[in-house]
Amino acid sequence: MTVRSGGAPLEPGRKIYYSITEVAEMADVKPHVLRYWETEFTALRPKKNRAGNRIYRERDVKLVLLIRRLLYEEGFTIKGARKRLQEKRAEQLDQIEIPFTQQEKDRTMTRLREELESILAELG
Repeated sequence: MTVRSGGAPLEPGRKIYYSITEVAEMADVKPHVLRYWETEFTALRPKKNRAGNRIYRERDVKLVLLIRRLLYEEGFTIKGARKRLQEKRAEQLDQIEIPFTQQEKDRTMTRLREELESILAELG
């Protein structure tokens, strides 16, 4: 856990948005390193506010901390870390496939259409 110059620890999950300085302190890297990582890791895309400053959400912070661990603690290269992140993402995307017959799909779509038409009628 990194400590801010004022003595208060910085931890993800305390706020909705974090500045690049705060995230850099949490990851114990310089802000320019985070900007570089954005060019190397497509999953790391913090939003920007109206002033053009990067605002990191909790998921961005977690990704930064994971990238840091892969690079600095586990010794991955940028290319290796990128590959590992893709593998982790693929693992998370694996889903159980539930087989539906075409007839079940058609019935479900008909029910959804009817329900949406009912909602639209209530709104209109």
